[in-house]
Amino acid sequence: MIKITVFASGRGSNLQAIIDAVSSGYLPAEICLVVSDREGAEALSRADRAGITNKFIDPKSFEEQADFEAELLAELRGVGVELVVLAGFMRILSADFVGEFSNKIINIHPSLLPAFKGLEAQKQAVEYGVRYSGCTVHFVDRGIDTGPIILQAVVEVKEDDSVEDLAARILEQEHRIYPRAIKLIAEDRVKIEGGRVIIEGG
Repeated sequence: MIKITVFASGRGSNLQAIIDAVSSGYLPAEICLVVSDREGAEALSRADRAGITNKFIDPKSFEEQADFEAELLAELRGVGVELVVLAGFMRILSADFVGEFSNKIINIHPSLLPAFKGLEAQKQAVEYGVRYSGCTVHFVDRGIDTGPIILQAVVEVKEDDSVEDLAARILEQEHRIYPRAIKLIAEDRVKIEGGRVIIEGG
């Protein structure tokens, strides 16, 4: 059973999908800690309701990002975390932080990477007029949305889609593939070779 920590900044719907997957027995993981950089984030309330240890760490209380990240690292080491799961964590982690947990941090992004990196990916997809978008679970590296891809799900972009319409359908797929990706990692079926992810056993 893998020990994970979830970082979240907002409503925590992907966190909830992970909690539900653990509760059902589908996901062999222990959520040992939930951390948010926003006080009162719904993600913390979801953790509370599930009986999961959670903590608000205010980045504004630190003079430098490095100090904030040192506190994050202390929390992670304190619980013996094996995988850091970013679930709507709206803060870019430094290269030094990522280096401390090389290939041990994953993120989910609402586009089919490498397309539409960064913020407002759903808006980018609608404005660009693509026929298909989706979501991507990937390892976090020193770039922005550039790490090796673990899983993707495709969502059709309809001609009359608003950004909100597309975002809602993508989010449904996020809730499906994020627990699946964590499960593959927990089962030691995910390997990185030459910057690409190989999933053993199909």
